[in-house]
Formats: sequence, structure tokens, C-alpha cells
Amino acid sequence: MKILMLARNPNLYSHKRLVEAATAKGHSLDIVNTLRCFMNITSHRPEVYYNTQKLTGYDAVIPRIGASITFYGLAVLRQFEMMGVYPLNESVGIGRSRDKLRSMQLLARDGIGLPVTAFAHDPKQTEEVLKVVGGPPVVIKLLEGTQGIGVVLADTQRSAKSVVEAFRGAHVNILVQEFIKEAGGEDIRAFVVGGKVVAAMRRTGAEGEFRSNLHRGGSAKPIKITAEERSTAVRAAKAMGLNVCGVDMLRSNHGPVVMEVNSSPGLEGVEKATGINVAGLIIDFIERHATPGKVSTRTRGRG
Repeated sequence: MKILMLARNPNLYSHKRLVEAATAKGHSLDIVNTLRCFMNITSHRPEVYYNTQKLTGYDAVIPRIGASITFYGLAVLRQFEMMGVYPLNESVGIGRSRDKLRSMQLLARDGIGLPVTAFAHDPKQTEEVLKVVGGPPVVIKLLEGTQGIGVVLADTQRSAKSVVEAFRGAHVNILVQEFIKEAGGEDIRAFVVGGKVVAAMRRTGAEGEFRSNLHRGGSAKPIKITAEERSTAVRAAKAMGLNVCGVDMLRSNHGPVVMEVNSSPGLEGVEKATGINVAGLIIDFIERHATPGKVSTRTRGRG
């Protein structure tokens, strides 16, 4: 097969591993910088160019689109979908997962465990929001934040109000969430491929850090997750419409709660922690599903 990856940095561990896995199975995998692609949007003959070269003949596309370029990256991915190229994750699913508010609403609709979450526009409603969430302490998140950036723990009423007012004064949107104290600064990342959890790790935050992101100095170990946690991860992936994703969960007193569904999860942490060839499993999934024109009607119709 001929596979294309949309990614800006070919030297990242995840991207190099996917190239290695594809090559080991006899496929070719080309990496192109998403921002250097441009599109010819025309009836019956959609095209994508990379610099001056027309990108044709690909069986599948792997979107590794950074959060900062979501809008343009999804436009490029949609163009490939219109060309009938099979997407590892469809643009609709990625768009859902990148919108923290929408993703929480979709997960709630499907009855998936979540921390109590509130969203409001007016800073004057801070006290009411805190009552709904049951804090302080509370976690305040930027809707556009990634890798733990833009996540603040407010442990008093005054600090929560100050943080909310500061964020809203900067005209950014935030979520206020219940703080799951019993998680103890640990979370679980379950890696889902094709409706199955193929690997899972427990991430522990650095000393004095309530966020467990590996990018923020956290550590990871393999973990055997419960049947309920496995089911929660699979259902969360399905709710987003993602074939491949990392589902981040906390162990709360009322069962697993989903914090985020990541549509472009890194492979380094989970592969090194578990020893599982996740990159190979992703390529196996593409082999089974990347038939010409196999793009869902949902994607074609809704963009």
C-alpha cells in the first residue's frame, strides 16, 4: 500500500515508528508537512498539492495534525476524504475530540463517566459554577489547551474566581471541572485501535504536580485495567468516531471518568511502558480497512 502521513515533524518518535512499521510490512509511507499542502477545490476533481507536486495514488492517510493547526489540517484531510483516500481517523471525529466542550457533551449524551463539568460565559456566575461542580478545589481548563498547558488547580473560592476572571478577561473559553482528589495525581491512558484497547499505561505526575502528562515530567508504567475501564475507553472512542485514539481516564470513587480523548496520541510513552508494538497494530488496522473509496457517508455529508 501507499500511505501518506500529514505531519509537520518527521523526526518525532511516533512518526518514525509508524514509518518503520509500515516499511516492515512492505508498504511505503510518505510524510508531508500539512501546512505546505494546498488544495484545488473543484467539482468532480478535488486535488491536493505538496509544494508543486500533486499528491495522488495514496490508499490511506494518517492525520497527525497538531492542535495549533487543527482548522487547516482538517481542511486538508477533508480534501483527501473527498478524493476517496481512506483516513485512519476521519475529520469529523478529530474535530469532535479537539473541541473539549463538544466532546464532553457527546460523552455525556452516551452516558460515559465524566467529572462534573460546568461551562459559563459570565465571570459573575463563578460562585454558581463552583456550587455545581462541588468545589473548591476545582480544575479550570482552557478549551484550546493541550499536554496539560492551560490547566489550573484552584484550591480556594478566591483563587478560583481570580483564575476564571483572568481567563475570561483575556476572552478565552474555559471549563470548570470537579477535582478528583482520590486519583492521587495519576491517570490511565488506554490506547484504542479499531474498537479495542490494545495497550494501557498508568501515568503519575511529577512531585507536587497534579497533572500527569508525560510532557510535564510525569512517568508511565503498564497497567492492567478493569473491564469497566476498558468498556469506558472503547465507548469514548466510538462516541468521538475515532478508529485510533488515547482515552485519558481517572479512577474516581464513582468509577472511571474520562478527562480527554486524544485523536493524535503519542506512541513513545505507551510503547516504552508496555513493550507493545502499537505502531504495528495501527498499520495492521489500515491494511484491513483501507480499500479504495472507503470513507464513511458521515464524513462525505458533513465535512
